[in-house]
Amino acid sequence: MKKLGIIGGMSWESTATYYNSLNQGVRARLGGLHSANLLLHSFDFAEIEALQTSGRWDEATQEMIKAGLSLKAGGAEALMIATNTMHKMADEVEAAVQLPLFHIADATAKAIHAEKTAKPLLLATNFTMTQDFYKGRLRDQHNIQVLIPDEEDRALIHNVIYHELCQGVITTKSKDSYLKIIDKMIAESQIDSVIFGCTEIGLLLSQNDMDIVAFDTTKIHCEYALDRLI
Repeated sequence: MKKLGIIGGMSWESTATYYNSLNQGVRARLGGLHSANLLLHSFDFAEIEALQTSGRWDEATQEMIKAGLSLKAGGAEALMIATNTMHKMADEVEAAVQLPLFHIADATAKAIHAEKTAKPLLLATNFTMTQDFYKGRLRDQHNIQVLIPDEEDRALIHNVIYHELCQGVITTKSKDSYLKIIDKMIAESQIDSVIFGCTEIGLLLSQNDMDIVAFDTTKIHCEYALDRLI
C-alpha cells in the first residue's frame, strides 16, 4: 500500500472513523497483520471552526496547504481530506502540494451512479449545502443534481453537527429530527436517496434507519482511496 496522508481533526470524531475504516479495509483486502500505511495531521478543530464561521476561508486554505505539505514531507504519496466541508479548498491544496488528492465528491458520485439513484438529498453543514464547491462538482463533473432541505431544516442539521456530533453527543431526539426531514423530502420532492454529506452524520444515522439508499461519505471515501492505494 502506498503511504496516505490524511488531513483530519475536523472533527476528530469522524477522523477516528476514517482511521478505523481504512485499517479495516486494508485487513479485508490484504489479510493477516496488514494495516493502513498512513500519516495523520489532526487540526485543533476549534481553530478551524473559528475561521469557517468568520468567513476567513483564505486563511483556512493556507492552513490546509501547510498540513498537506507537512504530510508530503513525511513521505505521503497521496492525500485525503477527512471532512466534506473542507473540500471547499481541495483544488488549491492539491495544486500546492502536488500530490493526488482523493476527492470525497468524486467518491460519492461513483457510488451514486452505481446505485442508479436520480434524486439524492444532501445533508451536510450549511456551508456544504448552500455553497457550490460540493454540489457544483457533483453537477458539473458527474451530472448529479442534489436537493437540499429548506432554510429552517438546514439550520437544524448544521447545529446538530457542530453542537452535538462533533462533540461526540448522539441523541435520539436529533436522530428523529433528521429522519423527519428525510421523510418530508421524500413526500415533497420524491428523493430516492440520502447523501450523508458531513462525515459525522454516519455517527447518527445508518442505512438501517431508512428505506431509501443512504450514502455514508466517510465509508465511501475510504473505499475509494483504498481502491487507488493498494
